[in-house]
Amino acid sequence: MEWTKWQLAIASQQQTEQLAAYMGSHSWPGAVIALDGDLGAGKTTFSKAFAAALGVEEVVSSPTFTIIKEYDGKQLPFYHMDVYRLSLEEADELGLDDYFYGQGVTIVEWASLIEEIMPEEQLSIYIEWIDEARRSFHFQARGSRYEQLLQQLKKWSLQK
Repeated sequence: MEWTKWQLAIASQQQTEQLAAYMGSHSWPGAVIALDGDLGAGKTTFSKAFAAALGVEEVVSSPTFTIIKEYDGKQLPFYHMDVYRLSLEEADELGLDDYFYGQGVTIVEWASLIEEIMPEEQLSIYIEWIDEARRSFHFQARGSRYEQLLQQLKKWSLQK
């Protein structure tokens, strides 16, 4: 299965939040977002706005030390993971498949570190830090639902 790729320039934190909110509102049970990027690029900012679009009312923070945080959203449950401090073996022992194929939406920060156990179908996003305000989002979609989401994002970005 091949990856479908696309890149989007973002000019502000507000645009990052709008992008994440759009994606969150177009998610489905079992959707998996693999999120990587430079330190301070906006992974947690993205995750917070994404969660808000799912109807999560709790404060969303980086799960750096807890590894996984579960939130009840009004639309869908939200599973937020940060695997930066895990080895592949440790991640494999956590039973992440229960989240990946569950009833909620999963965002995995630093997903490239556990690439071998990530679902084959996913949307991978790499956020590149350009300067204090601007970011470059590199998308790779694998699987028909993720490719459709990417097409929707392209149309959405033209309207912004």
